[in-house]
Amino acid sequence: MVNRRRHGPRGAQTQQRHKPPAVKTLREPAVFAQESGTDVDTPHNKLTVAQARRGTPVHRPVRVYADGIFDLFHSGHARALMQAKNLFPNTHLIVGVCSDKLTQKYKGYTVMTEAERYEALIHCRYVDEVVRDAPWTLTPEFLRKHRIDFVAHDDIPYTSAGSEDVYKHIKAAGMFVATQRTEGISTSDLITRIVRNYDLYVRRNLQRGYTAQELNVGFINEKKYRLQNQVDKMKETVKTVEEKSKHLVHRVEEKSHDLILKWEEKSREFIGNFLELFGPDGAWNMIQERGGRVFQALSPYQSPSTSPSHSPTRGRSPSPPVHWPPPRLRSPPASNSRKGAKGKK
Repeated sequence: MVNRRRHGPRGAQTQQRHKPPAVKTLREPAVFAQESGTDVDTPHNKLTVAQARRGTPVHRPVRVYADGIFDLFHSGHARALMQAKNLFPNTHLIVGVCSDKLTQKYKGYTVMTEAERYEALIHCRYVDEVVRDAPWTLTPEFLRKHRIDFVAHDDIPYTSAGSEDVYKHIKAAGMFVATQRTEGISTSDLITRIVRNYDLYVRRNLQRGYTAQELNVGFINEKKYRLQNQVDKMKETVKTVEEKSKHLVHRVEEKSHDLILKWEEKSREFIGNFLELFGPDGAWNMIQERGGRVFQALSPYQSPSTSPSHSPTRGRSPSPPVHWPPPRLRSPPASNSRKGAKGKK
């Protein structure tokens, strides 16, 4: 049998000088146990828990066995195996997986086949060896065959196969080491979740291309599920449009708010500039005042006629009045010319 070493994330806390590096084992899956088991002729000295905790030589790892169904392999399974792997400084973890036939007899149908469950276990980093078709109750012959030192499982009595606790004789022999169960997750919980949301999963798989025959769904239910998918699509479309509309309205509101703030700012600036220019002390009044003084200096105002001292024509001779148009030149009277003419004769 090939023995391989693996270390979990917490294994570094319990490593001792006897533990070899586990670089190779992290790249390869765990091995299956040989059909014939280990060589029973090789001496296998019995270990106590105290001896195992102190650490053992490299060539003599503590062989810990953990069994189960491991259907729908999840984090609760992985945590239990991690604890089993880190029970002792130098641990070789053997995992027994029950077959489909044995599981259906004592517990019921599984979701995954035994081949799928074997495959899931050999790729777990904490597992060194997988035993296929493991027994439901551990016999002394099985323990000797695989040279098992300790059996790891949670301490809750496991009632099955007509026994109040299938690990009772293991505990009595001092070979039982307890691990902690992870609350909140189990294979039964996952199956219950699937059953509770059955319609959702059927609709999802129909939408992904599975046929009604593959899902064991009748004609009427198929049409119902497909109609529900169409309704959900329409709801999603409407929801998307509403979200886009809300986003657009929000952006318009933000823009309007920004425009109002800018307008108020520009208005205050305009009013301030206007008052600065046209106010009582503004620049425009100063310009007008200065301009009036310059205009008065260049073209002073005329004084009233009653005030001769201020007359601009004082001291000048009056100009003769000008009549327009000028009168015509008068010709001499005609009578005089006639009289003069008669006298010569």
